[in-house]
Amino acid sequence: MSLSIQDFKKKLDEEHAFPEVYMFKFIVPSSAEQEVLDILPEGKTTSRASKQGTYISVTAELMMGTSDDVIAIYQKAHKIEGLIAL
Repeated sequence: MSLSIQDFKKKLDEEHAFPEVYMFKFIVPSSAEQEVLDILPEGKTTSRASKQGTYISVTAELMMGTSDDVIAIYQKAHKIEGLIAL
């Protein structure tokens, strides 16, 4: 079941007290790592390659001002081919 943007925003606002540090986790093909890094604002970001090196997991802990800021990053991430958001 997929959440609508409005439902996701409501859930974020209920579960988080913005502004706060929000953790994003993405898995992408290795060739798309820079695309993910390019959509993320400055903050603590770590990357780790899969055992075979085919995929990269990217974790970012970023200060987000509002739920709309979080949603904006997920909307940009959604455009990256092969990306999985956790």
